[in-house]
Amino acid sequence: MVADCRAAKSGKLGVPKVVISANGSVVAAYHSDQKFSFHVDQADIVDADGMPLVFASKMLCKAPLRERVATTDFIEDAGRAAAENAIRFYFLGGRPGIAADAAGKLTARYPGLQVVGCRHGYFSREDEASLCDEIVASGAQVLWLGLGSPIQERFAIEHRDRLRGLAWIRTCGGLFDHIAERVARAPAWMQSSGLEWLHRAAMEPRRLGWRYISTNPVAAYHLLTKTSDMVGPATEQVPENQSSLA
Repeated sequence: MVADCRAAKSGKLGVPKVVISANGSVVAAYHSDQKFSFHVDQADIVDADGMPLVFASKMLCKAPLRERVATTDFIEDAGRAAAENAIRFYFLGGRPGIAADAAGKLTARYPGLQVVGCRHGYFSREDEASLCDEIVASGAQVLWLGLGSPIQERFAIEHRDRLRGLAWIRTCGGLFDHIAERVARAPAWMQSSGLEWLHRAAMEPRRLGWRYISTNPVAAYHLLTKTSDMVGPATEQVPENQSSLA
């Protein structure tokens, strides 16, 4: 992130990189929604934000993933690095007031961190172009996009050209709710054992219960039948410690 922000500032990075996360529901949606899979395929970085992906790689890959990259953990490293390197964030998404609350709590933890703009996630497609112009004008270098899938992935890919000058567009789902302490994270043992989804479903049964019940078996099928050390043509090896979990 820091290196890409420097590259964008010097003009060496033409358009911002799109960085997204994959978990069970993303894997399931990838194989059922062609538009969504198209947007995922355009991303520059896809990290594994889900222990089932890590477990699948350990069972089926010679070079398994060492750990998951949970967005709720990564924001802490990113916030610290941003404060140390004068990198400016913009928070877009969530219910009214949540992004601003999250920004206040994160900047309190990391003195010197700049969150130069916050906006809730309720806007129309017609508003998106002007919103992108506002984000660029704010001087932000990293846009945290918490609109939920598949909207956030579509927004990132469709508008990356309009967001030139930024270094990263980082999708983050419900991250702002976690930072603002509106939604509690699962206990560490549930996170490490791949049961964080169960905790989230118990916390928000109406919104997440059916989603997990319907997507988990589908995701498990695709992880077990398609996980490998190879991507694309059989001659194209995945770099060390990277696995294909499509």
